[in-house]
Amino acid sequence: MSTDPFDVELEDPELLDEVGLTASLMVAANQSDGPLPLAEIDRLLGLG
Repeated sequence: MSTDPFDVELEDPELLDEVGLTASLMVAANQSDGPLPLAEIDRLLGLG
């Protein structure tokens, strides 16, 4: 184990998941002709 206080993991898996979900929503919204239906938003967010 390192004793260097700056030797830390710089990856946050939960944050990466959030960024991925946000990016998916942004791409879908950009490709849509109008507002995204709530069912599509739920699908993109992995909600059932």
